[in-house]
Amino acid sequence: MNTGQSLLSIGALLMFSLVSLNFNSTVLQNTTVEVENKVYLTAFSLADDLIEEIKQKAFDAATVNYPTTNPQSLTGAYNLGHGWWEEYPNFNDIDDFNGFNKEVSAPHAENYQVSCIVRYVDGDNPDNVVWTQTFYKKVTVVVTSPFLRNPVKLSQIFTHK
Repeated sequence: MNTGQSLLSIGALLMFSLVSLNFNSTVLQNTTVEVENKVYLTAFSLADDLIEEIKQKAFDAATVNYPTTNPQSLTGAYNLGHGWWEEYPNFNDIDDFNGFNKEVSAPHAENYQVSCIVRYVDGDNPDNVVWTQTFYKKVTVVVTSPFLRNPVKLSQIFTHK
């Protein structure tokens, strides 16, 4: 084998090595994206599951048995949350979930933190939190995990009209 053939062989091996490295890098990157997508999908599912659970509850403790037309009869804005006698999963109304927090683990990722905030909002502008009773409550569920770059937030407006 002469020098030219040796250089061609070395060049071919170099090209094969570069292609192999790029291929491995691409496969690793795709696997990382796949796992990250599973983690986000699980986080969205956890948030949605909690919102679906909250949908099954009464609007307020004052409306568990009977509806009301007076917003002043609803739980005060500074008193949203469950009573000392109430324990999850036996909450009976939406605002019992204010301050709710639980840890959930899944097969591919552990330590999801699911938390919930409930606030009264303005009926004309649901992004505007108000500190008086209204017939509108905004529930925000936040899911965090060490495997998420950004927390997942889902919100739902509940109304009693």
